[in-house]
Amino acid sequence: MDIWINLNGKFVKKKEAKISIFDHGLLYGDGVFEGIRSYRGRIFCLDEHVKRLYSSAHFIMLKPPLSLEEMKKEIILTVRKNQLQDAYIRVVVTRGEGDLGLDPEKCPRASYFIIADKIELYPSEIYERGLELVTVSTRRNPTFSLDPQVKSLNYLNNILAKIQGKKAGCIEAIMLNQEGWVLECTGDNIFIVENGTLVTPPTFVGVLDGITRDVVMKLAKQLGIPCSEEVFSCYRLYNADECFLTGTAAEIVPVVKIDDREIGSGKPGEITERIKKEFQKVTRKGTPVYETGKG
Repeated sequence: MDIWINLNGKFVKKKEAKISIFDHGLLYGDGVFEGIRSYRGRIFCLDEHVKRLYSSAHFIMLKPPLSLEEMKKEIILTVRKNQLQDAYIRVVVTRGEGDLGLDPEKCPRASYFIIADKIELYPSEIYERGLELVTVSTRRNPTFSLDPQVKSLNYLNNILAKIQGKKAGCIEAIMLNQEGWVLECTGDNIFIVENGTLVTPPTFVGVLDGITRDVVMKLAKQLGIPCSEEVFSCYRLYNADECFLTGTAAEIVPVVKIDDREIGSGKPGEITERIKKEFQKVTRKGTPVYETGKG
């Protein structure tokens, strides 16, 4: 089944969706993006995702061609056009077409495109038996170079870590900062459980303030599970009772082994499973979700 791509407000078939080779998003990774999910015809956390997209754009002094509210409408239209109920939505804003120089002022107008399709990051059995991870030597970009809060189109830092993890036999890898503190994975945030308390690295050490991460912290509060943001090393990571990852595409993924060390019992933990069940509930009802309609 072919899909419709929203290219600057016009719907084109996948094979016909093209951007200029002089687009600075392609030439230099000069642009920003967001990944969003819809469940049963409702877009999850649309406000939060689009706000973060525009915050990233503001940081790199990129003015999207649409207002924030207009962009939300275009996202809804794209899901509806593809007649999808459960979808992964990729929204990309680039600096637009320019010349071969770095100067963004040579790009008179920003460009955007929206893709609504299916995605599966991990096989279904991973969610049942748990994921094995490895820490890699590729360090996360420090905040003084490029703040990880900016979801830019230049993801080479994450990609190099992903390659290193795959070479070690793992489909996901843990990245540390310059001081050796645990930060996040190549595409997901990370949580550990210690004595019934959820712990996740604070954003100031260089982690993305993930939308799913935030939802999980709110769910923990509702469930009466203590949750704190703390810096921690691999020592605490290896000796945690439980560990799991969070992300828009990945959702909640239990982790059972890191660097050949079993985490807790070596099976998905009780708190992880509680969080996963509650997360599945909240994605399908209540706010913040938006009706996308059918056809």
